Amino acid sequence: MRWSVNRLNCIVIAVYFIIPTVALAESFSGKVVKVSDGDTISVMHRGRAQKIRLHGIDTPEKRQAFGNRAKKFTSDLVFGRIVTVRVVDMDRYGRIVGEVILPDGRSLNQELVRAGLAWWYRKYSRDKSLRELEEEARTARRGLWTDPNPIPPWEFRKKRKLESSKTPYPTVRNKP
Repeated sequence: MRWSVNRLNCIVIAVYFIIPTVALAESFSGKVVKVSDGDTISVMHRGRAQKIRLHGIDTPEKRQAFGNRAKKFTSDLVFGRIVTVRVVDMDRYGRIVGEVILPDGRSLNQELVRAGLAWWYRKYSRDKSLRELEEEARTARRGLWTDPNPIPPWEFRKKRKLESSKTPYPTVRNKP
């Protein structure tokens, strides 16, 4: 009996340290200390930088057209400022997925889509306001919508993954 109580205590302690406490919170505020790209930032919370992936949107990758503009737009709005993060989920990389609220009450997620610097990420969001903002930006030909055939980041990543998985050397066949 004593062995199983100690074992249970160890499991409880391990779970406490493995699961970030912030994931259990609905929202928190902190200073933005890093902008990795247009849709990923780091916010100080409880003494450490928490990586935040913006929910419901996908900005162009750094090597894509408008990727650097999306990063600059995000940086201009949040870097060094106190923001509120509304936690939605945790992703498979351990990042918090959430909506970032600017000091003036606007949503960073929505502002990126409104500016034409992000796609509404249909696969992960059913947010009608993001869909409407994307349509509005597309109609007004803002940002990436000036390109007649913009490539969504998820397609860009998929193509790059396929290209990188191809063998760099020709296949050698043994003669019988």
